[in-house]
Parts: sequence; C-alpha cells; structure tokens
Amino acid sequence: MTSTLRSKAHDKPPVAAPKIARAADEAPAARYEQVKHHIRQIIESGARQAGDRLPSELDLVATLGVSRMTVNRALRELADAGFVTRVSGVGTFVAQSKPQSTLLMIAHIGDEIRSRGHEYRCDTVLSQRETAPVNVSNALGLAHGASVFHVTCVHRENGLPVQLEDRYVNPAVAPDFLQQDFSAVRPSEYLLEIVPAHDVEHVVDAALPTPAEAELLEIRAEEPCLTLMRRTWTSGVAVTFARFVHPGSRYRLGCRFSPDTSQRQG
Repeated sequence: MTSTLRSKAHDKPPVAAPKIARAADEAPAARYEQVKHHIRQIIESGARQAGDRLPSELDLVATLGVSRMTVNRALRELADAGFVTRVSGVGTFVAQSKPQSTLLMIAHIGDEIRSRGHEYRCDTVLSQRETAPVNVSNALGLAHGASVFHVTCVHRENGLPVQLEDRYVNPAVAPDFLQQDFSAVRPSEYLLEIVPAHDVEHVVDAALPTPAEAELLEIRAEEPCLTLMRRTWTSGVAVTFARFVHPGSRYRLGCRFSPDTSQRQG
C-alpha cells in the first residue's frame, strides 16, 4: 500500500445517497454516468480528501440500487480520468491531483516529487550498449549502425509509475554513463553535471502506449499518454535523445514564463 492510502482506522463513514431510479426505458449507460456523477460529488464536496477511501463497490450497489457491473464501469472510467485510484484487494481512493512538469527547462522528476512531500523511486529496467536503431542514429546525427548507450527507467511517485524514461546517449560525450547508479542519480541529472546542455529540443505528443510501455506503467493499453521527446546538444554535438511517457490520468505538462519584451505577444 502506498503512502497516499489511508488505513481502515482513518476511513470515514459512508456518504448517504438516494437510490438511482431505474426507468423502464433507461439505458445502462445513463446509470453508470449517474454513479460517476455521485462519486464526483462526494469528491468535489470535500466529503473525501485525496487519499481517503471511497465507498466499496458493494456499498455503492446497496446505496444506489444499481448492478455491480454498472458500479465497476463507473469506477474504472473515473480511474482512467484520474479522479480515483483503485488498488486491487484494498479499495478505491480519492486520487491526488495530477502534478505538472515544466516544458521550458529540463526538470528533475525526483526533485518535483520530493518537493510535494512524496516518496520518489527510480527503477532501472534496461541499461546496455547497443547498435542504434535508424531513428535514434538520425536523431543523434550519428552514422547508421553506430553504437549508443540505452537506458530505460520507471519513475515512481508513492510507488505509482508516473513516467517511463527511454533514453539513448552518445558514448563520445558521456563515456561513463552506464557505470552510474541511476537509483541514486537520475540519467538527466548525471548528464547535466558532466555535459552542459547548450541547446534543448522538446516535442510533446499524445498517443496510446505500446503494450510494453503499458505493462511498465501499470496502466491499460487503452489509456492515452503524453509523450515528451527531448534532444540535447553541447557545442553542436548531440548528447542524448529521450522519450518520457506519462499516463494521462497521472501527469500533465505545462509551464509559466515571462516572454522577452522584444517578442511579439500573440
């Protein structure tokens, strides 16, 4: 159980609610939407705070007078939308608000997570030297068939995966990259310490995860993700090409900045 979850001793009494009427011609979809509305009202009213346990499926079935299949679908869709967190065998909890990461600078996700008072962990899934795929050699400006360092990490907030990092590094500019303990120092942090980033490119896209990405992020394959692609250069030489995949229900990207007064305002 992660630190965002409350024990049974902290559970609040159930919130009373009238049963949902079932008209003869009412579609099942209308009922699960009403269940979703009821749960969102509980959250938005402040009756339950982030990390609080919500009524169980059986409680909602009894309280609202709907089927368990209807309740399950409502909770599943609320989880996909980021309103609740479901823990198998434990219960459903009010989700933490989605953190936001900046676009205009290289942010260290571990620092962001710890600044919120949460637990951060980095799990290294892959760390090896390999022949660069064509798209990677093109992105780094290397000859086809060139050797690169490849690292894949899962960044967790309170045990929950919030970012999948898939990074390729030019060995010529960071020869000791693979010798680092990435549970202690993040890959981006190490690179910035040894190689100044003179130029940075960020591209954001929205897409479904691959089956492998969904498994590592512990999400359904149908959940949309935000993908940030980053390239950095030092003195005109490419340093790294990385993809950061974020579950859309757990993370968002944004920034606040002061534009140069010489730039036109749009």
